[in-house]
This record gives sequence, structure tokens and C-alpha cells, in this order.
Amino acid sequence: MVRSCRSPAPRTGCQNPGRRHRQPGPQCQPTVAVGRHLAATAPVGNRLRLNRPQRQRQGLPRPRKRFGQHFLVDGGVLQDIAERVAPTPEDLVLEIGPGRGALTAPLRQRLERFVAIEIDRDLCAHLRERFPEPEVRVIEGDVLHLDLRQLLEEEQRSTLHVVANLPYNITAPVLFRLRDHADVVRRAVLTLQKEVAERLVAQPGCRAYSQLTVFLGQCARISIARLIPSTAFKPRPKVDSAVIDVEFQPGRVPVDDLRLFETVVKAAFSQRRKMLRNALKSLPAPDGTGTVTTVDLERLADEADIDLTQRAEDLSIGQFARFAAVVGAAGSSA
Repeated sequence: MVRSCRSPAPRTGCQNPGRRHRQPGPQCQPTVAVGRHLAATAPVGNRLRLNRPQRQRQGLPRPRKRFGQHFLVDGGVLQDIAERVAPTPEDLVLEIGPGRGALTAPLRQRLERFVAIEIDRDLCAHLRERFPEPEVRVIEGDVLHLDLRQLLEEEQRSTLHVVANLPYNITAPVLFRLRDHADVVRRAVLTLQKEVAERLVAQPGCRAYSQLTVFLGQCARISIARLIPSTAFKPRPKVDSAVIDVEFQPGRVPVDDLRLFETVVKAAFSQRRKMLRNALKSLPAPDGTGTVTTVDLERLADEADIDLTQRAEDLSIGQFARFAAVVGAAGSSA
């Protein structure tokens, strides 16, 4: 066999062997898609530029997942929340988790001075540059470790008015911390998960009625001010949110022994689908030895006018307080 010495014709475009030569058409040109779906042929530099968020080009710190950050960006909602903050001359306004300062800006227009606490170091630097003192004092730290009474002394105020867009992962700890300081926290305007807001305002007999409802309701009057769709946040969360108005009233439901009250409530809700006859068996005996007997439990329930065939979600806050008082009195006389 004799091989040809002629050079092969140059191949262009999308020519396939054995077919007539065609000029490369638009369909044969490599394309670069926009957004997240980039063609594999796009240079790495192009991919990075196309995927780079606008916030980075503007020098804004991006949300951090470990802090549960979802920034509220709806201007109308932000203005509405700011207008709900109405401090007295004795109040110090404390903004928890200001983020990039979306709510801080309208608050600054309404208040002479307030304090903002932010755990994210990069956001703190951004906030201090955008909102210099004396109008806004930015504290870098965790609100769960902030000494609220010392802060009041430093700012020469007697009570706190809290405003916050709470990350979902620290909502309950923050609520309990505010409850523990109900004597110095006068009011709070909080943005939190809609489901949590519904639990906080639930009534006895409702499935949403919970341990959190009882603990916060014992010392505060809570109402839902408005709902916020998930589209009002960046990045968008999977659930909707709500703004609640919390007016703290220490002793709203009088409790003789707060620790014992908490013990009773926790025991009742630890097995919330069971009757109180079974759920409350873990309570300590009146004489302090072991757990309460069935006979003692029925006697205490009769004295407190509590039906042990009910479940935890059926008792009002006042009934929990009354039963705890009876348990405490029995222990004192034992």
C-alpha cells in the first residue's frame, strides 16, 4: 500500500471526518453562561468575576453561616421596625446584631444615642466606620455574655429598650437572657422566626403552647406586631419571620419560688403528650427523698385544683404557678 504524500487539508470549525467542510457557525463557538451555570470552557478568572457578589465589589462583609446571618433588606419593613422603638428618657436602646447597619441607619435618625452589639469582627469594623460615636456605640461581642447592668451604669440609664433581628439559632437563648433581666429590660422589639412568635403568643390548649410560652408569659406581655416574608431577607431564609412587641412586667404572674416553678414546668413539658399524672412523676418528693409518689402527687394536685388527666399544654401559666406554690409549701412543712 502506498501512502499519499499530500498534506491533509486543514480542519476547521466543527468538521467531522468524511463530511463536507463547513465554516464554523455560531453554534460551534464556545459560550460562557452567566450566573451560577458557567460553561466548563470559561476561563477561571471569568468564572470568579461572574460569580462575585455585588456586595464584595462594594466592600461589604458577606453573611456568615456560622452566625446564622440573614440580613433584613426591605426598606419599608426596616422603617416600620424603627418607628416601633419608642424609648423613655430613662431607657438605653440596645440593638442586638446590627449586621451591616440596615436598621441602625433609621434608628440613628430617630435617636440621639444608642448602643449596638455585634459578634462579627468584620461587621463591627464596617459599623464603626459608617456610624461613628457619639451617636452610636458599637460593641464587639456576644450579647449572651454582655453584662447588661454594667452597660446601663456606663451609659447612665436605668432600663433597656432592646431591638433586634435575631438569628434563628440564638433566639431562645436571647429570650431567656432577657427574661433573666426582666427587672432592667423594659421593652423589646424583636424580629424572629414566625413559628417561634406563634409559640410565644399561644394560648393553653393549642399545640403551639410550650415551655417557652409559659416562661416568657410569666414575666412579659407579648404580641405579634407584623409578619415579614422570607423575601425581605438576604440571603433568603427558608421560613417567614415576625416582629413581636415584648413588654416586660416582672411578677406579671406571681411566683413564690422561680426555680421550683421552672422545675415543675420543665417536668410537665418533658413528656408533653402524656398526662400530667405520668409527666410529673419526676418531681422531687415533698420530704426531699427521691421522687414524688402517686399518692402525694394526687394530694398536691387536689390542693392546687389541677386535673392530672390533662396535659402540660392544657394548663395556664397561673395554674402552673399555683401548683408550684403548693409543691413548695408541702416541701417546707415536710
